[in-house]
Amino acid sequence: MKTAVIDIGGTVIKSGIFKDGKITEQRECPTNAQRGGPAVLETVADVIRGYETVEAVSICTTGQIDTDRGMVKFAGPNIPNYQGLEIKKRLSEEFGLPVFVENDVNAAALGEAHFGGGRECADFLCLTYGTGIGGAIIRGGQVYHGVNFGAGEFGGIIVHPENQNKEDIFSGCYERYASVTALVALAKEAGLPVENGRDICKRMGEPEVEEVLNAWINEVAFGLVTLIHIFDPQMLLLGGGIMEQTAITDRIQKAVRERIMESYRGVKISPAQLGNQAGLYGMAYLAEKGLGVV
Repeated sequence: MKTAVIDIGGTVIKSGIFKDGKITEQRECPTNAQRGGPAVLETVADVIRGYETVEAVSICTTGQIDTDRGMVKFAGPNIPNYQGLEIKKRLSEEFGLPVFVENDVNAAALGEAHFGGGRECADFLCLTYGTGIGGAIIRGGQVYHGVNFGAGEFGGIIVHPENQNKEDIFSGCYERYASVTALVALAKEAGLPVENGRDICKRMGEPEVEEVLNAWINEVAFGLVTLIHIFDPQMLLLGGGIMEQTAITDRIQKAVRERIMESYRGVKISPAQLGNQAGLYGMAYLAEKGLGVV
């Protein structure tokens, strides 16, 4: 089976062809998110037209996705007029093909579950750390969506209730303290001349950087401890570029183990394996599952 797999990001749209267990013909093009949802979807249609005959289309994207209807149920402001967009209906009508749509973090978790770091685990949690914090719940090798298709919003865990502000729904929440955005903000407050997580990682070992990293790692651990005690998972998979640093994930694991009950200490904490291809592989799996291939 030949499936066009597509990942709609805020900056670029990644795509490829999945066939015989591999992704080939990988391409990227600008999302041009500022043009709005309908224009982004037309770009996706152009991407599909650029591939030779395919048998299915499988797309992951930001937002809460009604996977039954293939519709964006809820979306933030990054892509204007995205909420309510019926991706499946629009593309299936044009191409006459089966179309599958899923949230990007859920898709990445599925990719890890069936092709990456989660292949040996039926039940695990996946978190991605970047501009914000994304999350997904895998049970029996499948995504648990919740009644509103929004399960796994781990960035919304309240970790600092003393800092909550009714006018800002995410104030006091995990995302504000444990994302890479939060790490960079901490570093700048400390007077460090950094712009992103890579700048910080390059300077690991410097006393000022270590102080900032230790504070941030503690914040990461606070949220993970809560999730471990709630879900009792086999494993936590941590994604995002900063989690590719073994020195970071090792320290996070140590900080977590110091804070959880002894009976939970068998939980494995590992970096995700598929990088920015995880979503594409997850959508490949969903298409084959939806068509009865797997």
